[in-house]
Amino acid sequence: MSSSSLPLSYGEAGYCDARYVEEGGASYGWYQRYAALRPFVRRLVPPASRLLMIGCGSVLMSEDMVADGYMEIINIDISLVLIEMMRKKYFDLPQLQYMQMDVRDMSKFSEESFDCAIVKGVSFFMLQWLSNKYLDY
Repeated sequence: MSSSSLPLSYGEAGYCDARYVEEGGASYGWYQRYAALRPFVRRLVPPASRLLMIGCGSVLMSEDMVADGYMEIINIDISLVLIEMMRKKYFDLPQLQYMQMDVRDMSKFSEESFDCAIVKGVSFFMLQWLSNKYLDY
């Protein structure tokens, strides 16, 4: 079976879209919550930093960071369904911006657009994509 005939997988927008529709926009965190990461983040990333949250998903990390004083967080995700849900959910938080984007092509941003990029869970998606791209099943 070639990688092109595999069912939808983690690295595909369709998979993510279907999952977010099924979950109805509920927040979901795979790893540590911001409270557990806060000591490290605060030490390394000043609140005035312009941040990029790659593969933002529906986690509360960006919202929690705004509550902790962070002023500008650009959240990107491959799922347009999720991005639209998050835009509606956080319309009243101007510190958060949401953009649909594939992490494999971030050409919309110029070099040095951000002071820090946070990648919380994209590694699973990238490993799946690399497996599909370079391994023939």
